[in-house]
Amino acid sequence: MSGVNVPSHYFTEFSRNIDFLVQQKNSRFGNWVETGNHSGEKASPVDQIGKIEMQDIIGRFEPIGRVDSPASRRWVFPISSDLPQLLDTFDALKLLTDPKSKYVENAHFAVNRRKDRHIITGFFADSLTGVNAGTTETFGTALTTASGQNVSVGVGGAASGLNIPKFREGLRRLRENDVALDDGEDPYMAVTANEHDDLLGEIQVTSLDFNDKPVLVNGKVTEFLGTKIRHTQLLGTGTDDAAGTSTMVPLWVKRGMYYGTWQSQVTDISQRKDLKGLPWQAYVMMTGGATRLEKERVIRIWCR
Repeated sequence: MSGVNVPSHYFTEFSRNIDFLVQQKNSRFGNWVETGNHSGEKASPVDQIGKIEMQDIIGRFEPIGRVDSPASRRWVFPISSDLPQLLDTFDALKLLTDPKSKYVENAHFAVNRRKDRHIITGFFADSLTGVNAGTTETFGTALTTASGQNVSVGVGGAASGLNIPKFREGLRRLRENDVALDDGEDPYMAVTANEHDDLLGEIQVTSLDFNDKPVLVNGKVTEFLGTKIRHTQLLGTGTDDAAGTSTMVPLWVKRGMYYGTWQSQVTDISQRKDLKGLPWQAYVMMTGGATRLEKERVIRIWCR
């Protein structure tokens, strides 16, 4: 047998396994905010009634007056996002497996990250209030008073990262706003790898001399001073009160934030017969939006 035709019998073996590159796969904050389902161009997740005070009676047989409760209404608006992925049929043959399910799963990871991005943006974005969303509430960037919603980048050290003084100051401001931290309103905090590393450098966080139970779980800080902590790399940056660029670390309670779902993940697997090669398309779409429900229940900590 002549060997000249042997190369025609060669074949290339492609991997039968499909793995995902490193990425955030699950929504890390969806369970830490209020949620609901909606339809229409906008929705009001809650009508809010403000604080009122009693009045002293200073005379006999005075006419009864009236005290009106301040009322407000929050609005959340939907944002639609999609992710179309094309898979050439020739590639599918080379892979010797059907990867469409993995492509959809990968898109699901993107859906979860998009949901978290909506929530993270909603912490400090403008919120619309009023009878028909006619009033804008801004969070504000400057640290103007000791009772403001921003913890200065200089607390605990000039242009410093996340430290114990900033942590305590954020919780102090929540309490100052009468947020019931001691009566069921658990505080939450989102941190990047930098802020998590800052906490690992704080002896008050890592030492049992300052804690009644271990704070580190498999090397991770998951809770401190009664605050549940979760890592994400999706936090934004902004110009802090010292005119520098800092990470905006949110500290909040569940009743301070809201995520509304207009349409949860919709998945469609179909063959694109309008394209050459008749490729498969994995199409995923979602519609949702987030808003801050009450500024007093959200604190921004500037960290460099």
